[in-house]
Amino acid sequence: MEPGDFIRFGNYDWQVLEVRSQQVLIITKFIIGSRWYHDSFTTVTWAECTLRKFLNTRFYHSFSPEEQTRIMEVQNRNADNPWFGTQGGEDTRDFVFLLSLDEVCRYFGDSSPKLYAKGGQRWQIDDEYNPQRIALLGDKPCWWRLRSPGYYSKTAASVSAEGKVYVRGNGVSGTPKMGGGLRPALWLRV
Repeated sequence: MEPGDFIRFGNYDWQVLEVRSQQVLIITKFIIGSRWYHDSFTTVTWAECTLRKFLNTRFYHSFSPEEQTRIMEVQNRNADNPWFGTQGGEDTRDFVFLLSLDEVCRYFGDSSPKLYAKGGQRWQIDDEYNPQRIALLGDKPCWWRLRSPGYYSKTAASVSAEGKVYVRGNGVSGTPKMGGGLRPALWLRV
């Protein structure tokens, strides 16, 4: 198994992002649904948001007991937004999570230099790796959420339907727009 491969686990197809000796980091190949980051438009971090709670309870429990034993609990670092300094909050222990800004820039091409040297970029990273970050909801490209904070603490970073890394982010809650695409990630024992 290598990065870029696809596997089936539970009821989903997953893309392999990283391979270690007996474990792999995977993300759903497709956007599996739409959900707000939090249940109200307020200051919130990944550690406190309702989307994290949903992923680590209802979504996690959608796997069989045998499958759950293969999902590893990991410590996630929740760094501050590198462009705007917005606080990332406490580190968390998660079974299921969203990728961070650092992870999406590292695993889908290598946009990390642009993430850590903003330069003339205003709100997003728009580069040659955009096509690798495009994800479908049904048969159409759709934007998807990341766990990192955005421009201020009522926004969370995301990836646009065109595959651009939206460092500024989208609102954590609101109406009438959709809540944002979900591409859960997890570390799996192999």
